[in-house]
Amino acid sequence: MSDAGRAGGRHLDEGRPLTAYSELIHVVCPRCGSRAAVMDRPGLPELRHYGELLFRPRRLACDDCALTREWTAERRGNALIGVRLGGPDDPFFGLPLWLQTPCRGKVLWAYNERHLDALAAYVAATLRERGDGPAMSMAACLPTWIKAAGNRDDVLRAVERLRAQHADPHHRPSSAYGRETPRRTADKYFRPPY
Repeated sequence: MSDAGRAGGRHLDEGRPLTAYSELIHVVCPRCGSRAAVMDRPGLPELRHYGELLFRPRRLACDDCALTREWTAERRGNALIGVRLGGPDDPFFGLPLWLQTPCRGKVLWAYNERHLDALAAYVAATLRERGDGPAMSMAACLPTWIKAAGNRDDVLRAVERLRAQHADPHHRPSSAYGRETPRRTADKYFRPPY
């Protein structure tokens, strides 16, 4: 059973980390405000493990205004400095995520539709089980307010708002207004994951 699947209100956490959902990140285009995508640069070798996604060169591309930008990991000596995932901004360019909405006084966000599916499956389940996967899975690292059974309906309504946002690539999320410019690089490394 995949992390997005559930049967009869049961969810099995297979240990997929947040990194696994970062291969495609929908962001607000800094030029036109439409939905843009942050993805691997074309022509890279096959991905060997999810951890590589923190260091692989990325491309920002907007279908509406044809904006493109490139990102490469910082190099310090022989070491590559990757990004830290989490928060309502894309970790590579610092742009607001397209999929974000207020929920219970916080911000619920997702990188893409597959990430939304995983969140919905976890939140909707009344029985949540851990598999044999790593302890630091995306589901295990979710904040308490998302995991709380008393918040289930509110979080699922927020997920549905995000699905509607995803369906319209020209309707900028209201929670992204006022943050048109990318965050400073240092801000990307010191923010909570949710």
